[in-house]
Amino acid sequence: MKKIRCKNIILPDGMLDGWIFTDGGKIARVSAVDRPADGEIDLSDLFIAPGFIDLHTHGGGGFSFTGSVEDIVAAANFHLSHGTTALCPTISADDFSVMTGAVERIGAAMTDPRLIGTIPGAHPEGPYLSEQQAGAQCAACITAPREEDYLPLLAARHTAIARWTYAPERDEGEKFVKALSKYGVLPSAGHTDATYADMRRAMENGCRLVTHLYSCTSTVTRDHGFRIPGVIETAFLEDDLFVEIICDGRHLPPELIRLVYKIKGPDKIALVTDSLSLAGTAETHGFMQNTEYVIEDGVCKLMDRSAFAGSIATADRLLRVAVREAGIPLRDAVKMLTSTPAAILGLTDRGAIETGKAADLVALDQDLTVRRVFVGGEVVYKAD
Repeated sequence: MKKIRCKNIILPDGMLDGWIFTDGGKIARVSAVDRPADGEIDLSDLFIAPGFIDLHTHGGGGFSFTGSVEDIVAAANFHLSHGTTALCPTISADDFSVMTGAVERIGAAMTDPRLIGTIPGAHPEGPYLSEQQAGAQCAACITAPREEDYLPLLAARHTAIARWTYAPERDEGEKFVKALSKYGVLPSAGHTDATYADMRRAMENGCRLVTHLYSCTSTVTRDHGFRIPGVIETAFLEDDLFVEIICDGRHLPPELIRLVYKIKGPDKIALVTDSLSLAGTAETHGFMQNTEYVIEDGVCKLMDRSAFAGSIATADRLLRVAVREAGIPLRDAVKMLTSTPAAILGLTDRGAIETGKAADLVALDQDLTVRRVFVGGEVVYKAD
């Protein structure tokens, strides 16, 4: 048994001045009372939080989650240095055979011995999206759900898929969402023009998450003067719906972050990076699928600056934005990066510093910069 000393252990219900005892990769005890152990790490003046869980990331460190198994492992291991110990590799809309190949490689990476953290499963984002809400997705690849494509993939690879983003209004007869629920894959509404009625039907069949709220999600429309609620209003109205937000301070300004927090609360919000492979690199200009981009102001933009082309955030940046710019209490900001995403995916073995859970931990200094990362109680990253 080993122990970590810290004056600021972030627990679900408060802060503890004490010790975290680990054994066999798990948290064996969390206590304000010391006891003997085989070794001690003194992190007294730091904050210790559970390892961050990112439900939505396309890559990082120059590596894409649609690349080789080696690329997938490298991207996941890059995010460790920013506190992310578990993540869902995200696959943008593409030819379905390309997306299928990415799911297969992610499935292989999940058990690759070179992977340091955890991959609960892949996150296909499309291709069953709204063409009008495509954002930076490949518009030519977007289609309505096709049973001949998704049913064989789900039957063969459902254990490698954690969640799937789709547009509920394109799901005729709710066949797709029913299939996802049957195979234990979490349906998430995103890149969508769904109305409240569309969302209610989706929710009745297992949809309980909104992908990057406010980014490519519908709002109130009018039909001959009659107002019709969209996805944003549905998310605020329906208490059972979880939402994710890109909390990089660019995709959403602090005022909107505070609004979502005020209405939904930390138990229903997951902070996500939606990061591109460019995150953590020195790149400032290039092409993605023949789309030219420029990186400035902490975000990836289309070359004409008319819209964002993606995020370059890491999880620790999300935390700093939530606390410093949006004014969210540290404990709640941590919850939105740990226990809430764990609850969304049903990861009962992680997401909080509690006895029996994985000893995946992040140590942060007063500036909320990552100083150390533990996976299974072992140090896997240490800042210089």
